[in-house]
Amino acid sequence: MKIGFIGLGRMGSNLVKKLIGDGHEVVAWNRSPEPREKLNEEEPKVAIAESIEELVSKLEKPRVVWTMVLAGKITQLVLDEIKNYMERDDIVVEGSNARYKDSQRRYEEFKRNGVRFLGTGVAGGILGPKEGYAIMAGGDKSAYQHVIPILDTLVKPKASHGYFGEGGAGHFVKMIHNAIEYGYMQSIGEGFDVLEHAPYKLDLLKIAKLWQKSSLVSGFMMDRTVEVLEQDPRLKDVLGVVDATGEAEWAVEQAKEEGITVEIIEASLNYRTRSQQDKKIQDSYTAKMVAALRHAFGAHGVQKK
Repeated sequence: MKIGFIGLGRMGSNLVKKLIGDGHEVVAWNRSPEPREKLNEEEPKVAIAESIEELVSKLEKPRVVWTMVLAGKITQLVLDEIKNYMERDDIVVEGSNARYKDSQRRYEEFKRNGVRFLGTGVAGGILGPKEGYAIMAGGDKSAYQHVIPILDTLVKPKASHGYFGEGGAGHFVKMIHNAIEYGYMQSIGEGFDVLEHAPYKLDLLKIAKLWQKSSLVSGFMMDRTVEVLEQDPRLKDVLGVVDATGEAEWAVEQAKEEGITVEIIEASLNYRTRSQQDKKIQDSYTAKMVAALRHAFGAHGVQKK
């Protein structure tokens, strides 16, 4: 397929490279020129546009434009400009971590103009290029069916994609996925904090490697725990300041609207908030582990001592 791609940050550039590598044609644009130039050097087959208008003009109908920019105000600015150039039956795919209510509103706005909108949550972090991205789609079902060849490429070789309903359903699913991450990482951090202060001289890396194989806590996050401990078993160089990017906060708000208690997710979110100022938390093995895990799976920034 031929696709326009807007937003060439770390994940956006990796998605483009994966598409090009599987034979798709990509026309790409980024607001600042440096990412465009870097991608063009690394992947000469990509066509670089100088504007959103030029990007859309280089596509054939029904045109497909995928946006992967920072969620919030910047996303809205880009989508507002795209509206000026897209026509009936064209497809807009919004892949950043958007709030599902925003995706719902955008779906309805584009639908009024006959443009098909998909809100797709994308998970996979730094392992996505090699192992595939998990993609959670919501919006126009015919648009989802049309871009399946694109999605099939992005999930190769181990991941998968799915359609979950109209409007903001895809980003709703991604919101809960990320909220679960909070609780999972918090539990790993707390558990290894207790192990670190145990009355025995325990080898934490040895424990993580044992749990990595066929235990109930084996899997993606325990693999990242092994990576973290291989680099710095005592996490002595990490400062436990843990950022939150919004999804867990939205999930907690949604749970309250539904009258549901999400104690673990909410406590994990509050812990991250307190880590911004609380020196005791910042020095704890728990917070250091959570910060290090975020860097290991998503290349999120980590503060050093």
